[in-house]
Amino acid sequence: MGDGLSDDIAALLRKYALQNALEYEGVGQVGSVMGRVMSENPDLRSNAQTLTSHIEAAVNDANALAVSHGLEHIRQILLDESPDALEKKTKERREGLPELPNATTGKVVLRFAPNPNGPLSLGHARGVVINTEFARMYDGEVILRFDDTDAVVKPPDPEAYALIEEDFTWLAGRAPDRILRASERMEVYLEYAAKALTENHAYVCECTGDAFKEFRISMSECPCRSRSTENNMALWSQMNDGAILPGGAVIRIKTDMSLSNPALRDWPALRIQHADHPMVADRYKVWPLLDFQSAVEDHLQGVTHIVRGKDLMDSTRKQTLLYEKFGWNYPETLYWGRVKVFEFGGFSTSQMKLDIAAGQYTGWNDPRLPTIRALRRRGYDAGAMRKFWIDLGLTQKDISVPMSTLNSLNAKAVDAEAPRLSFVRNPRSINLDISEIELTKVTLPIHPEHPEKGVREWPLEEGTINVKIDRDDFSTHEPKRLKDFADIGIHHEKTVKGWTGEVIRTERHGNTPIIHWLPSNMAQPAVLLLEEEGELVAAAGLLEVNDYSDGTVVQLERMGFAILEGVEADGARRLVQLHS
Repeated sequence: MGDGLSDDIAALLRKYALQNALEYEGVGQVGSVMGRVMSENPDLRSNAQTLTSHIEAAVNDANALAVSHGLEHIRQILLDESPDALEKKTKERREGLPELPNATTGKVVLRFAPNPNGPLSLGHARGVVINTEFARMYDGEVILRFDDTDAVVKPPDPEAYALIEEDFTWLAGRAPDRILRASERMEVYLEYAAKALTENHAYVCECTGDAFKEFRISMSECPCRSRSTENNMALWSQMNDGAILPGGAVIRIKTDMSLSNPALRDWPALRIQHADHPMVADRYKVWPLLDFQSAVEDHLQGVTHIVRGKDLMDSTRKQTLLYEKFGWNYPETLYWGRVKVFEFGGFSTSQMKLDIAAGQYTGWNDPRLPTIRALRRRGYDAGAMRKFWIDLGLTQKDISVPMSTLNSLNAKAVDAEAPRLSFVRNPRSINLDISEIELTKVTLPIHPEHPEKGVREWPLEEGTINVKIDRDDFSTHEPKRLKDFADIGIHHEKTVKGWTGEVIRTERHGNTPIIHWLPSNMAQPAVLLLEEEGELVAAAGLLEVNDYSDGTVVQLERMGFAILEGVEADGARRLVQLHS
C-alpha cells in the first residue's frame, strides 16, 4: 500500500473515526479506531504502520468536527453515509475458542514448544490446552517441540523431557502427534544459517553489544554488514571451529536499519556458546537463538498456525522478515495476553528449581507449587483444567484470576465420583453410653446426592462405645450432634478412662451444632498434607476405614476434597488436600 488511500479505505477510516468521536463525546482515540478498522478488514493488518498516520488524521478531523458542529451533526453524517455505524450491536458470548483463520480441516498443524528446564507449570498448561483443542476442532496435529538450544542461560534438565511429555499427555488427554528436540536438529539450523550467509540474507557481526546498540539507535549500518560472502563464510567456519570465543561474533539477519521498530533492525540469529549441552555435550560451538531456530523448524514441520503470547509479537515480525528472504509463507498467528493466577504470581521454573535444591520445597510435586505434577498430586482433574483455559479464551487483555475459579470447576468435575469419608484431626476420645438406644449400626450415604452409590455402615457395640471427635468441637457446656447419629452431652469431669458422655436423643432437635466423628472401631491413623500460611503441614488424625485405592479423590466431611496417596512408614494412611 502506498501513501495514497483508495476511496473504500478512506471511507472506512472516516466511518470509524466519526463513530468513535460520537461514542466518546469528541475525544476519539487512534488505537480504538485502528482496532475497529482491522476487525472489519483483517487484510489491512500488514499495512498498520502505513495506516496509522491516516487514522490519526481522520480521528483529529472527527474530533474537531464534534467540537465545532456538535455530536448531533456527526450522528447525521453517519446516518447519511454509514448508518450501520449507529447500530447497537450486542456482542454474543462465545463458547469455546474462536475459529482459526484460513484453517482447513485435516491440514492444521500446531506446536507447543517449551524449554525443558523443568516440568510443566499451570502457565504452560495454557499452551497445551489451546493448541490441542484447536487440533481437536480441525482434526489436526500438535507437535511437542523441545526448544533446548540454550545451554548457558536456561540449560535443559535431562529429566524434564520425559516429565513434560507425561504432563502433556495427561493434560491433553492425547499424546503429541510428533516429538522433536531442537538440540538433535542442530545440523539443520546450521545449514540454513550457511544458506542465509551465502545468499546475502545475513552476515557475521563482530561488533560488541554496546557498539551495535549505537548503530541500531542511529539507524546506521555497522561496518561488518558490507563484508563479502567469502569473508562471511570464512568467519562462519572460525565460529564453528571454536577459534572465535563467545561474544566475539554473532550472525545477524539483514533487514532495513531504518525500520520503525528497533528490535527488527539486523536482529541476531545465532551466537557462540562454548558449553556442555546435557544432550549433545560440546559437539557444537554455534547455537541458534530462538527466533531463528523456531522460524526454520516451523517451516520444515509445516506448521500452519502459531498461538503465542502477545509479548512475542516482535518474534513474529522478525520471523516474517526471514520467511520473506527464503520465499516461505509465514503461519497464521494468534495471540493471548498474560494471565496471572493470584496465588501463583511469583513463581518461575528456574526459581522453583533453585528453591527445591535449597530444600524450600520437597520436589516438583510439592503441593505448594504450581506445577502440573503438584496439581495432579492434589487431585486436580485434567478436564477441569482444560475448561479453565478454554473459558479464558484468546483475549489479548492481561487478566488476573484467582485459583477459586479453577477450584470451582475442579469441584464440579470430581464431586459426583468422590465418596464421603470422615477425618478427625486432633482427636479427643469419649466413652459414650448408648445403653438406652436400640441402634446396632449407623448408616451413612457414600454420596448424599447419589443414593445409587450405596451406604457406609458403622457397627455399634452394646452399652458403651468409644468415639473420636475433633478437639475444636469438644465442649462440656452444650450438647453436640454427631452427624447422622444422635445428640450427645459430654460430662464436665474426666474419669481415669477419659471423658465420658451419653446420648441425649437420636432424633434431630433444635439447632444443636453438628460435628463429624468416628467410632474407634472404624478409625485408622492418617496424615493429611495441607498448606497453612505458606507452609506444608502434616496434620495427624484418624480416617474412616475404607478400601479405596490410592489416587481416589474423596470428600472429607466438613474439610473438603482430598486425594488418597499412600501409606506412611508407620502404617498411617496419607492424603493430600485438594482445595477448600
